[in-house]
Amino acid sequence: MVRKQQRDDFRVEPLAKAHDRANFSCGIEPLDSYLQKQASQDVAKHAAVCFVLTPDGKTVAGYYTLSQYSVDVVKLPEEMAKKLPKYPEVPTTLLGRLAVSERFRGQKLGEFLLLDALYRRWQQGKQVASAAVIVDAKDEAAKRFYEYFEFIPLPDTPRRLFLPVRTIENLFSDDERFNAKERQE
Repeated sequence: MVRKQQRDDFRVEPLAKAHDRANFSCGIEPLDSYLQKQASQDVAKHAAVCFVLTPDGKTVAGYYTLSQYSVDVVKLPEEMAKKLPKYPEVPTTLLGRLAVSERFRGQKLGEFLLLDALYRRWQQGKQVASAAVIVDAKDEAAKRFYEYFEFIPLPDTPRRLFLPVRTIENLFSDDERFNAKERQE
């Protein structure tokens, strides 16, 4: 899997009033509408946390949302389910939405946002348990994007994919840059 990248030209920050949501367009109406009309309400109601990628503190180049979720153990592949506690459901993290503005396409910002989300999940894993990150791919292109990053389709729901927490831990735990940063925090 590709490592988390550093970008000096963008920063990821929690959605705030200063962010220009009205001018965001990724070309997919439900994702545009969510950021423009619903995201701040979900944040206020603690249904999701929305992070935006911005070059200047105002322009939204992309965004993603994270929330807690659970998955029925019987819906997981058998080899993964065997490694989990014998509970009916296991806690997971839902990467609910991920979108990049059409204006900023071609800069690998989707990859950057995904890795930022996974890094946040890795950091939070020291305080809140989660067995995997779950995504719902909106179409086959999105599914291929997530599969490139080693997400695995759930057997009964092919567009719902998961990335085991062990994969995320391996991605960041052996990266000296992140270990050094963590020791400083």
